[in-house]
Amino acid sequence: MQLMLKKHLRYILTIAILCSMYGCSSDYAAKTPPTLDLAHKKKTEQLNEALALSVKSQAHTTEEYLIGPDDVLEIEAYNVDELKKTVRVNSQGDIALPLVGILRVKGLTTSKLEKLITGKLEKYVVETVVNVSVKEYRSQRISVFGAVARPQVHAVTGQMYLIDMLMVSGGLTNDAGNICYVVRPIASSMPNIRAQTLVIDLDELLVKGNLQLNIPVFAGDMISVPKGGVVFVDGAVRTPGVYTMRGKTTLVQAIAMAHGADSLADLSDIRILRDNGKGDRDVIAVDYNAVKKGQDPDIVLAENDIVIVPVNGIKNFFSTIINSLRGAVSFGSGTSVGTGL
Repeated sequence: MQLMLKKHLRYILTIAILCSMYGCSSDYAAKTPPTLDLAHKKKTEQLNEALALSVKSQAHTTEEYLIGPDDVLEIEAYNVDELKKTVRVNSQGDIALPLVGILRVKGLTTSKLEKLITGKLEKYVVETVVNVSVKEYRSQRISVFGAVARPQVHAVTGQMYLIDMLMVSGGLTNDAGNICYVVRPIASSMPNIRAQTLVIDLDELLVKGNLQLNIPVFAGDMISVPKGGVVFVDGAVRTPGVYTMRGKTTLVQAIAMAHGADSLADLSDIRILRDNGKGDRDVIAVDYNAVKKGQDPDIVLAENDIVIVPVNGIKNFFSTIINSLRGAVSFGSGTSVGTGL
């Protein structure tokens, strides 16, 4: 019991010192205890390891590649010697072939082009088989930005997939979230619809291995990996640390992420320290027991909230530590505060 109390006192002192430093300086990230950063880093490392494994295991195909200007195509047709050609797609997206004439091939897959040419040849041959392959791919510009190692516009060739582009960009950084957006320009007759946005769950793709989410990407696509919001959970919980927010994250969810409160926790007096944008933090008092019973609403957390679960029996000591070191903790309007913090 004595060892456990010492352990929780150490957590309390850590958060108290963190709050003290934050009140004196806006350089909060630089002063975050390294153990908290490592907890988040493990999540990103897990995604990056899964990313590397996915590249090795995925089966690439050019079937979904869309032909575009400057591509070089090899075309041949059984029993039609005149059609055995190597042609470059012009800047308008057209090619010219004997017996067939001028074809608009921009935006077609090779299989669709094969069917188009076959249809055009029906008047000349009873039966033929057309083969189209891409001999040289044009350079495509695909943007990747946000929480990746090398955010920039990448010039790539061939059919690329989402995982390919994340690897080309050096993988995810430590502050990456678990959601990825692919913004795709689309041709539309409606002036207000200029792009399509696809939302990809990176956990589902990389950790769970759902390669259906490894969508093909094309020239002009913009891939965004937003930074993940995080919350800190410390004190009398089983796994103190920093946790990535998943959409709207509540207090109950955050404590569940920390694998729940331990036996020494005082759940009636949990505190949330929230950045107020003025260089220090407001304090929100929450009765967790009342929340679980449905008597009080669950609190939706904000990014970088610090959730402190105090140890039963040393609440006043905890309050003294915080107030003596901080001296500038302000209390949110309407918050009911007792004699302790």
